[in-house]
Amino acid sequence: MKKQRSHTPRIRSRTSRQAPPSPPVLRVSGLTFAYPGRSVLRGISLEAREGEAVAILGPNGSGKSTLLKIIATLALPADGSVFLDRWDVAQHPGEARAHLGVVFQSPALDDKLTVLENLHFHGLLYGLAQPLLGDRIKESLEVFRLWDRRHERVEKLSGGLQRRVELAKGILHKPRLLLLDEPSTGLDPAARLEFWYFLRRILRSAPMCAILTTHLTDEADRCDRVLIMDRGEALAMGSPGELKGKLGGDIVVLQSSDLQKLRRKVHRHFRLDGTLSNTELHLRVPGGAEVLPRLVRSFPELIESATLRKPSLEDVFLQRTGHRLHHESAEATRGDS
Repeated sequence: MKKQRSHTPRIRSRTSRQAPPSPPVLRVSGLTFAYPGRSVLRGISLEAREGEAVAILGPNGSGKSTLLKIIATLALPADGSVFLDRWDVAQHPGEARAHLGVVFQSPALDDKLTVLENLHFHGLLYGLAQPLLGDRIKESLEVFRLWDRRHERVEKLSGGLQRRVELAKGILHKPRLLLLDEPSTGLDPAARLEFWYFLRRILRSAPMCAILTTHLTDEADRCDRVLIMDRGEALAMGSPGELKGKLGGDIVVLQSSDLQKLRRKVHRHFRLDGTLSNTELHLRVPGGAEVLPRLVRSFPELIESATLRKPSLEDVFLQRTGHRLHHESAEATRGDS
């Protein structure tokens, strides 16, 4: 008698496999830099992959502009390495520059030339010749919706439109890495939103990544990952959500005419360690909605105002350094010029 075969289909177990992450476009490892008698960078490391916008967040004097100069081959580190894909930027600066796009903090456009002329001369510097140069110019200007303005002089454009021309120029030669130094300087809120729309658009459409320096936390919040720096040191690295999530709880901000006295009383009665910042006492607490009324009832003669909010990147910086992001000591203002 033949054994009947079961018609029940076999179910094969499959383990879900995620595609391995693409290799980083930019790798910075153990970077140090110093001027005579003064250290500027101390062991900085970071990576950036295709499609990412990575912010270097820090106050003036933190070393972020020096870091950008080294990545851009404009300065040599004392130690450490920077690789753009397979190119060591210190050993092969020419090859690295061919794959770099740079948007400076100060405008780098010729006001008396048209939009088209600015991109044309920039393309010639990268060795682009016709008809490729013409195709690239049209492609870049169409990405930023500037093709209809190609014959206008730059001096006639608004600040937001000029920033778009800077971006179009920066990606003309299809770089792997776009460097942006304080990119929203001088832009009004509407122009800043527009700038980020176009930056995200090119990161989605091109095999490239972007590194930007900023001292604005709302700008860093828009990035995929953030490197927080202060006085030449890397304090934290991660996505904005990860960095804020590590703080946990809520932030209670108290104002008082006698912050030291308030701080001592809060510590004595609530066992909370606060951080002083200018005219404010910052407290990181779980369940802030419950703690805040108790604080106000306990010290009505000391508390002048009280607010409750979720942690921000400013709080991450304050927790790591003990001072606000926009606090600048005399040493800091001299440090990163």
